[in-house]
Amino acid sequence: MIRLRKIEPSDLPFLYQWENDATMWADSDTHNPLSRHDLRQYIESSTGDIYRDGQLRLIIESSDANPIANSPMTISHGIMGCIDLFDFDARNRKAAIGMYIAPYARGKGVGKKSVELLMEYAFGHLQLRMLYAIIAVENTSCSRIYEQLGFAPSSILTAWTLEDDAILWQKVNDK
Repeated sequence: MIRLRKIEPSDLPFLYQWENDATMWADSDTHNPLSRHDLRQYIESSTGDIYRDGQLRLIIESSDANPIANSPMTISHGIMGCIDLFDFDARNRKAAIGMYIAPYARGKGVGKKSVELLMEYAFGHLQLRMLYAIIAVENTSCSRIYEQLGFAPSSILTAWTLEDDAILWQKVNDK
């Protein structure tokens, strides 16, 4: 079972590793490494209130005792990644989704379940009317998640990054 929770100070080593994974920078619009100090300040200043912070970062973790056999993180409470709501627009009730799944948790349904849980929270609790994600064209596994969850590809963003075009996936709350 997967759950989402607010970031905590003990998550600093994971965030430091993930934010400094240069192979993911093109997907996240990151341009430089982050220090532990920067990340510690971010964690300490984050209220977990999207209306106050303008964004919401949640940790993806397993509630199972031994979430992923043979992973380096089985002793670390099953932390498998993080998922964000950002570019929050309270007036128009919309936000973007960003997600990082740790390499040892990929291909196991963690991403799909995490987006499902985030959609329930965003559409149910926050009463957002639209979520969107911008995914590199070459990232077919991530695009497949959004397609399976009812997001529609609304446009191709030509030359979105130096590496590739991107697809804008959108989901409007039907309720």
